[in-house]
Amino acid sequence: MGFEKREILLILGVLFLMLGLMPFLAPVYAIIIAVVAYFGIRVFVKKRKQQIQNAMGEGICAVCGAKISHGKCPNCDNTYDGSKI
Repeated sequence: MGFEKREILLILGVLFLMLGLMPFLAPVYAIIIAVVAYFGIRVFVKKRKQQIQNAMGEGICAVCGAKISHGKCPNCDNTYDGSKI
């Protein structure tokens, strides 16, 4: 199982975060913050993928992330209808 492009970009981004923190913090703290940021982003993405997989069928709303039912978002379409533009 090799690295995908987004994983390499995440590693590079966290590396640059760590390098940016080093002038202000001790290197040990910068490394700890970078590792926590890396795993925090990985957990967030994993949960988001599971949420999208659970919304099979019509999909999810791009605005609030709720499951679309009957062609409408239950959260957004109640407060906003497209006729008031």
